[in-house]
Amino acid sequence: MANKQVFPTKGNLIATKKSNALAHMGYELMDRKRNILTREMMGLLDDVKMLRDEITETYQRAYAALQQANMTLGVISDLVEAVPIDNGIHVSYRSVMGVEIPKISYDKPDYTLSYGLEHANSKLDYAYRCFYRVKELTVVLAEVENSVYRLANAIRKAQKRANALKNIVIPEFEGNIKFISDALEEKEREEFSRQKVIKATKDKKSSQERPL
Repeated sequence: MANKQVFPTKGNLIATKKSNALAHMGYELMDRKRNILTREMMGLLDDVKMLRDEITETYQRAYAALQQANMTLGVISDLVEAVPIDNGIHVSYRSVMGVEIPKISYDKPDYTLSYGLEHANSKLDYAYRCFYRVKELTVVLAEVENSVYRLANAIRKAQKRANALKNIVIPEFEGNIKFISDALEEKEREEFSRQKVIKATKDKKSSQERPL
């Protein structure tokens, strides 16, 4: 659709063609970005399902072992409170097509039974190992899920911009190019016709003034 407010001049035609070329380049870049981000995200989605399944299974084993430990040892809240706070998680970022993707590093503490063997049994030890594993998996899952969320959001934005360029901006530029080109061609035809009339008038006048 042409913008009728565009003044049909050669300068505007050149400028509009340049803008149209840039819009096409922008669309290709947005489409390429969307495809790359989509491939990146699809590669992570399988990891999300696998990690969630493993965390669920490990949690179930941990709670079952914890219940058995409770039955044999009684209340174990004092033993649980003896487990130290873990401060080994660090977050950095990497860029994928301008999208900041988190990279979580985990400095795993040495595996030690902080509550002492004399106060525990094999079930409590097994539960501790399971929860330790859950913590490792949760760190990885947090990185993957956050990456998927950021990628999905960036894909939506890239798709929206690509659609706007393809369906609105580019058609408008192409409509303007046609409008200006048609107007200039019409102007050239009118000028050509005018020059023919002028030439014919001059020729007629010259022939009339020529002596017999």
